[in-house]
Amino acid sequence: MKVVYEAANVIDAHLVKHALEDAGIPVFLRGEALVGGMGELPVFGVVGVCVPEAAWPEAQAIVAALALGESSGDDTAPDADAFEPPAFPA
Repeated sequence: MKVVYEAANVIDAHLVKHALEDAGIPVFLRGEALVGGMGELPVFGVVGVCVPEAAWPEAQAIVAALALGESSGDDTAPDADAFEPPAFPA
């Protein structure tokens, strides 16, 4: 098995897992059971999405197509610094 994606959390890992399984790639989530033992402490890099080495190139392409953690490239959103609250009558 080879890690194709290091997940930020369990939900993130399951999103990738389901995308890979939809493509017919078997998936194993490494470290999923460890997350519950951490309590409320934020822990990163514990959950890894693993696939067989033969399926890794295809899985890597699928994960890249998901564009996780990247912006959508939508430049139409207003700039936070340019926000002006509406004026209320006195």
